[in-house]
Amino acid sequence: MKEQEAKKRILELRKTVEYHARKYYDEDAPEISDFEYDMLMNELKNLEKQFPDLITKDSLTQRVGGHVKEGFEKVEHEVPLQSLQDIFSFEELEEFDKRVSKQAEDFHEDLKYVVETKIDGLSVALEYQDGIFVRGATRGNGLIGEDVTENLKTVKSIPKEIKEKINITVRGEVFIGKKEFAEMNEEREILEEPLFANARNAAAGSLRQLDPKIAAQRPLDIFIFNVQKIEGKDFNSHFEELNYLEEIGFQVNPVRIYCKDLEEVIEAIHKIGEDREKLRFGIDGAVIKVDNLHLRELLGTTYKVPKWAIAYKYPPERKETKLKDITCQVGRTGAITPMAILEPVRVDGSLISKTTLHNEDFIKEKDLRIGDTVVIQKQGDVIPEVVDVIKEKRTGEERIFHMPTVCPVCGAPAVREEGESAIRCTGIECSAKALRSIVHFASKEGMDIDGLGYSIIEQLLDRGLIKNIADIYTLKLEDIASLKKNGKKFAQNLINAIEESKKQDLFKLITALGIRHVGVKMAKELAKRHGSIDALMQASIEDLNKQDDIGGITAISIYEFFHQEQTIDLIGKLKEVGVNMVALKEEGSDERFAGKTFVLTGSLENYTREEASQIIEKFGGKTSGSVSKKTDYVLAGEEAGSKLRKAQELGVTVLSEKDFEEMIK
Repeated sequence: MKEQEAKKRILELRKTVEYHARKYYDEDAPEISDFEYDMLMNELKNLEKQFPDLITKDSLTQRVGGHVKEGFEKVEHEVPLQSLQDIFSFEELEEFDKRVSKQAEDFHEDLKYVVETKIDGLSVALEYQDGIFVRGATRGNGLIGEDVTENLKTVKSIPKEIKEKINITVRGEVFIGKKEFAEMNEEREILEEPLFANARNAAAGSLRQLDPKIAAQRPLDIFIFNVQKIEGKDFNSHFEELNYLEEIGFQVNPVRIYCKDLEEVIEAIHKIGEDREKLRFGIDGAVIKVDNLHLRELLGTTYKVPKWAIAYKYPPERKETKLKDITCQVGRTGAITPMAILEPVRVDGSLISKTTLHNEDFIKEKDLRIGDTVVIQKQGDVIPEVVDVIKEKRTGEERIFHMPTVCPVCGAPAVREEGESAIRCTGIECSAKALRSIVHFASKEGMDIDGLGYSIIEQLLDRGLIKNIADIYTLKLEDIASLKKNGKKFAQNLINAIEESKKQDLFKLITALGIRHVGVKMAKELAKRHGSIDALMQASIEDLNKQDDIGGITAISIYEFFHQEQTIDLIGKLKEVGVNMVALKEEGSDERFAGKTFVLTGSLENYTREEASQIIEKFGGKTSGSVSKKTDYVLAGEEAGSKLRKAQELGVTVLSEKDFEEMIK
């Protein structure tokens, strides 16, 4: 490659790498896999090595990624928290060993190595004075990090006090275990919260929360892997240091292998690669460190990386196997996921016999057929995936797969919404999605059953104390009390809350049922228009379509929901236990905005949009997201835009915040 071409490519790579580093380190929201990022970074390093005159100080190859987040105090690291040079082959490892061996010989120093797992988390420094934990900081840019002491105090595996009254700074990796990460994402999916991309970013995002209460709710853990600074003690060996850290109370990286030479280092890397599936935490490689601390000092560091350590990244392994069948499983959200049943094959130390095929689009994109020869890839701790189909090996006996039109668990219709990739079960009593249905039913927007949250519902289901929504109302005091130590008071409060929920207004019940396309606002309109659940269940698609803000798709969704056997069965059960089925009218209620439609635009000084909407609805009015001839008022705040202009064009009455306050006095 000519220098001009190299320069152009280097500039392109720097821009791309900088963007993805910001998404990964600063925003904790990666858009590409670690392997893809590593390959971009490796290409940049190789080009800069080939054309050293093109290296600049602002290149990410010359500095540590990451910046200090606003809202945190800055911490200057007395000993820099450097990153590691990544390698991807044993040839590069041999080059590292040759360089270090020659220098060790020149310095007349003994050379041994320690190989450790490269934990996939967020690097931090912990400071102890007289054995007491006083401060913790993120790596940041290596020289300056963020003070996250209060958040780190919520991590149970960080000792508040160690066994020796010494001044010491240690470095560790905060992470979330594989099992805990899966459970956390499952709960977020049930609660309709955005899923974390991976465990590393979940840990980083949790630790960099401004509110320590959020960090405390996350299953954060830590392994210590280095002494940054210590007063009053001297060590000759890194391995000796790690053992000492463990003795005084730190949770130290459990995988640390002492190696006499390069041959043993390679064996250790293979061993970690074979065993990584069994580890409770994710790794993204193996770290090879010089054990002799005096030799480390002599070898020195560059601005960004130490010259005495290197990180071996495991390349993704690919294997061919047969796609024997495709089956479907129903998740707790009702999503029906196609699963590949494979001829068992060992990939990256794991025996793979099945894996997800994600959704209908994935199968069509890859043109996957039952009986195909496929390529499986599994990099590190990532879920195995079908990455390719070898169409040349087709015999003509392969079968095209079709997604089911009914739920394989409960038989209810399975639908795919416009704009969604997943096909979902619509049955409200489907056992596969019982957790999701009950969590939504009991939520604040639904029946608002205080104390009946995700973890309690999960325990009730696991113990077989409930199976569906209606079972909530048959719970006994002793059933709930058995969930907690000394749980009698909690149980009584929950029984009271369940009983109280029977009196909720009709719109709360409609919301709680979780009908597709029906939120709180539309539920209120349905309750007001139909007055009772029976009237709503008898409404035709034409009747529903007559209601403002209900389009054809939503009308069909409501109609089909109330004509399902499972829905009819559930409503019958809820009637039997005494749940209110009619719209409640407040005594002396003020309907001054009855029949009026408001549109809100711009920012109000004294109200959020939600607060203003609630006031309008309280007085019998309704809000809309768009301006039309049917709009009665546009409430315009500061920086009102196109909606205000459209209102003026149509001659719709425009209200200032002061006008609105006069109307609601």
